[in-house]
Parts: sequence; structure tokens; C-alpha cells
Amino acid sequence: MTLTKYALTAALMATVAMPALAEGQLNIYSSRHYDTDERLYTDFTDQTGITINRIEGKADELLARMQAEGANSPADVLITVDTSRLSRAKNMGLLQPVESAVLEERIPANLQDTDNDWFGFSQRARIIFYNKNSVDVPPANYMDLADPAYKGKVCIRSSTNEYNQTLLAAIVTHFGEDKATEWAEGVVDNMARAPQGGDTDQLRGLISGECEVSVSNSYYFARALRTDVNGLSDNIDQIGWVFPDQDGNGAHMNLSGAGVAANAPNRDNAVKFLEYLASDSAQAYFSAGNDEFPAVKGVELAESVAKLGEFKADEINLSEVAQNIPTAQKIFNAVGWK
Repeated sequence: MTLTKYALTAALMATVAMPALAEGQLNIYSSRHYDTDERLYTDFTDQTGITINRIEGKADELLARMQAEGANSPADVLITVDTSRLSRAKNMGLLQPVESAVLEERIPANLQDTDNDWFGFSQRARIIFYNKNSVDVPPANYMDLADPAYKGKVCIRSSTNEYNQTLLAAIVTHFGEDKATEWAEGVVDNMARAPQGGDTDQLRGLISGECEVSVSNSYYFARALRTDVNGLSDNIDQIGWVFPDQDGNGAHMNLSGAGVAANAPNRDNAVKFLEYLASDSAQAYFSAGNDEFPAVKGVELAESVAKLGEFKADEINLSEVAQNIPTAQKIFNAVGWK
């Protein structure tokens, strides 16, 4: 776990197992590892005068820490990526419901937990990329990835990856377990290599020639448009992209979201922070700072994100998708998706 200089106060409180009671404080546990998020925290402090203490680490480590700390946990807010992790935190009893007119008005219903334990604040489209030099007819939707026409051509991450878990869970939700299993079997058959690396590595595979089709979240590609990403940006013109299922359900969206910790000692400040994340300024920064799609409709997109073009997003309720994540993992195991 990485402990930032902004997390020292929270770390000390956690060590002595004492809640943070000081007025004007907010203790955040975050698995978002982007340096650009610093702007979100400093802007909130500038607007409210509330001092943020922050601990960063991997999602599973943070969840285990909160569980071990129990009622004495100093955590006020948990920030993590993907519906799967938010759902896990809820199921572990680490979050509490939030009733906020601001959040209800700003955050679309399908991006909220049904019990208001968590809210999505930024989105990443999980889309299909392909090598324009070797693929004349790319897959038009997720189901096409299982088509034998793409045998030996597909690069995609492992079954332990949360983005793939929620994608398969969404397919279960839309089409049922049997069809989802058939799809997963087909994708395994079409893999160009055993799953390895992160989303950027799937894109690099298109450049290196290891694969001709890959699946990645949109912000990894948009980042390579905006900045120099080694092994990708120099040859990025070779890569085309498809927002899947535009004549059907639309492109699957992965979330980055947050919730108020179950034992938050600074609950009011925690709610204020969640409401701040739904503001136009914070939403615009999710796009400008990390190449993501805002959760709030109508917020201006960063140039790198806008370059991807307009598309139809899947508006399935992600709380329902979260309920099918265990089924998705069972399917992964059954078909040998490593």
C-alpha cells in the first residue's frame, strides 16, 4: 500500500485505532492511483476549508483494512474503481446509505447503488480496438468477439480483472447465463495469447502484431492520444476503435465511484465531498485530468475524450450487474479463462 504525504494523519489515527473527530477533517481511503486527482482534493479544500487526509492502496487492501479497523476506522470516504469493488465494499458492510438531493439530481439512477451506498462519478467505455492494417471488418459488438472469424486474433485481460468481470456480468444480465457462457468459451478460443498485462498492454499488442483485435477501457487509449505512452503513442494511427452494440444495448461502461464509510467519524464532510464530486468543476476534471467520461450528463469533455466520438452507452442498472458478478466469475472458471 502506498502512503502519501497527505495520508499521515489518517495513518496515525489508524495505528492507534482512534476515530478522527476533529472538525474540518475528511479521511479518504482511495484506490485511484492517478497523480492528476490531486486537483480534486485541493479544489475541495479550497472551496470548503476541510482538510483531507488520504490513504492510497489497492482496493482489496483498503477493504481488508476497513474491515479490520471496524467501528474505530478513521475512514470517511472510500473511492475505488469499478462496480465489482464498490459492490464488494457494500456486501462487506463497509458503506452506509446517503440521502442527498444533490446526488439524486446529478448522478443518473443507473450509476447509483439501489440502496444509495455508492455512487458512480466517472465512466470508462469498454470498447473494441483493432489494427486497421490487418482488419477490414472489425467486431461490431461484444458477441462478435466470440465469432470464429477472429480465431487467434483477440487480446484481452485476465478473468481476475474487474473490468472484464463487470463486462461479463452485464452480458449475463442482458442475455442470461447460458449465452454468456457460450460467449466466454468463444472468446477463449479466439485468444491470440494467454491473458496478460493491463489494458495498455492489450493496445500495445495491436502495434506489436501479437493480436489484431483487443478490448480496453477508453481512457487508456485517450491518454495515449493526449500524452506520450511508450510503445503506443508513436504508432497510434494504426489503431481503429468500435463502440460496441450501437444498434442494441450500447457500450458497456465501467465506473469509478465512492461511498461514505459505514463508521465515518466525519459523515457530514463525507457527504459534502461526494456532492462536490458531482459538481460541474469536479466532473470536468475527471475528463480533463484522467481522460474519463463524466457521470453527469452535459459536462464538457476533454479534447482527448471527445476525439473518440459520440456513442450510445449501455444504461443498464449497474447495481443489477453487480449481483451477477459471482456468476461471471463462475463462468470464467468453467471455460478456462485464466
